[in-house]
Formats: sequence, C-alpha cells, structure tokens
Amino acid sequence: MSFSGMVKEELSKQISTARHCNIAETTALLSACGKITADGTLRMQTENSAVIRKYFTLLKKTFNIETEIAVRESRQMKKGHVYFVELKEDRQIHALLLGTKLSVDRADGETLYLENSLITQQTCCKRAFIRGAFLASGSMSDPEKAYHFEIVCPDEGKAGQLQKLIRSFHIDAKVVQRKKSHVVYVKEGAQIVDMLAVMEANVALMNLENIRIVKEMRNSVNRKVNCEMANINKTVNAAVKQIEDIKLIESKMGFHNLNEGLAEIAELRLQYPEATLKELGMMLNPQVGKSGVNHRLRKLSSIADELRANKEELL
Repeated sequence: MSFSGMVKEELSKQISTARHCNIAETTALLSACGKITADGTLRMQTENSAVIRKYFTLLKKTFNIETEIAVRESRQMKKGHVYFVELKEDRQIHALLLGTKLSVDRADGETLYLENSLITQQTCCKRAFIRGAFLASGSMSDPEKAYHFEIVCPDEGKAGQLQKLIRSFHIDAKVVQRKKSHVVYVKEGAQIVDMLAVMEANVALMNLENIRIVKEMRNSVNRKVNCEMANINKTVNAAVKQIEDIKLIESKMGFHNLNEGLAEIAELRLQYPEATLKELGMMLNPQVGKSGVNHRLRKLSSIADELRANKEELL
C-alpha cells in the first residue's frame, strides 16, 4: 500500500465523538464526491473503499440513515472498482442536505457546494472538513522520494474555500489549476507534517517524521562528504601545481639561486607531496605557520610563471 493509501486507511477509521465534527467531515465528502442525479437520487461515489466505508459509517452514526454500499467495475480502471452509496428517499436527502448545509448548484442541477460557514466555524470542525476533503480527493507522494501533499477540487470556489481553512492553521497552502480541476497543495516537508497533525493522522505523522530524520541525516552526511572531497581535491590540485612549478624552477635555475626560505620549502614540497601546509610549516626550522608557507609557495609559483613567460617570449 502506498503512503497516501496508509494515511487514508488511518483516517477512515477515525470517528469523532462530536456530532458537529462528523457533520463537517460528511459535508467535505459529499462536496467532493457527491451529486444529485437526474432522477433526484443523492449519490456518493468513489474508487476508494476506505472512503466509502467512512461515509457509510458517518451516515449511520451521525444521521441515523441505514443504507447499503454498491460496487461495480470501473470503466476507466480495468482492475479497479467503483463504490457508491445512493439515497433515494426525499426525507433522507432533505435531512442530509439540511444538516450538512449543502446546496445544489443551480447551473448544472447536480453539484453540491457549501454556502454556510457555520459548518466549519469551530477549529475541530475545520480539522474534520480538511480530513474529509483529503479522504475524498487527496493524495501524498512517497516521502522517501519527494514531499508533496494535494487535494483536487472540481472548481476554483471549492479550492479557495479549502485553502482558506488550511491557512487558518498557519500552513502555506497554494492553489494551481490542472486541466479542469483546481489543486490545493503543500510542498514543504515540515508543513506536510503539520497537515497530518491537523487531520489527526498521528501514526502517519510519526512515520513521516522518522523518514524526514533519516533523510536529513543522510543529506547532512552527504554534504559533509562532498565538502571534504572538494577540499581534498582542491588541496591535491594545488599540491600538483606546486610540484610542477618547483620542478620547473629546479630544472631551469636550480634551488641554489633561491633564497634559503624558498629553497627549503621547495625541497620539502617535493619530498612530501601529500603534506598539508600546516605539516610543511612544522617541518621547517624555525617553524612557520600556514600563511607563511602559503606565501613562500605562492612566491615559487610566481617565479615559475615568469620562467614560462620568458620561454614563450623566446619562442
């Protein structure tokens, strides 16, 4: 099962003890997956069995509506199934729409939308609504690969409504249009952890935190190794250049034409090509610091550059 699937499975088993929270979650589920059919039936349809089980349970415990779950093969997914619950009695439909404060869109006569903010007035109800919205049409990337949390909304109005609820928890949710849908998304790892906390997916939250800790440790180690490798390469390249310069000086003019300090450091560098500047300085008598050694090697480099320049002029 995917990480997203595990989150939904966990959320589907949570039933609040507060009726108003259950109403808010039912509202979110219906707003995303519910519609009024041509014959007046209220249909809730989804391809996720965990979502339909949650809706079925909420209907029974919150609205005292007894119904059945129907299953058929998906026309779009060859191996998948579509689950749906239908209410045909006007009395039940009226009670459910009245309780959830959902209205039927007059433009198409089937879409359900929330027009009353009383449903999500309390903080706990905001959590429940977001939980229901994620169950109905949300997904998460595998945190081992990337951090991405999203909830797909059928129109801009519903996306803006959901974005506002999420931002009330100080989470920077953004909206982007994807084909005909509008997607509310969160990308930063720490804020996705906050999203799981808002929805009260505590097991998934701990799993994600463990993954984040391991990834951060791995990234930290990689950064340190890369930094050390870069420093080693830099040191090696510098040493190679220094030895080339010193050998050129030795062949063209000899060390006897150098002052004592330059001749001494030149001989030490040839003898100890892998030594650091600090180690070379410790070998001198009297000892010299890193800056002093570096100054002498730079002086040797300048002399070598002059010899190369003179050779080029002669050519």
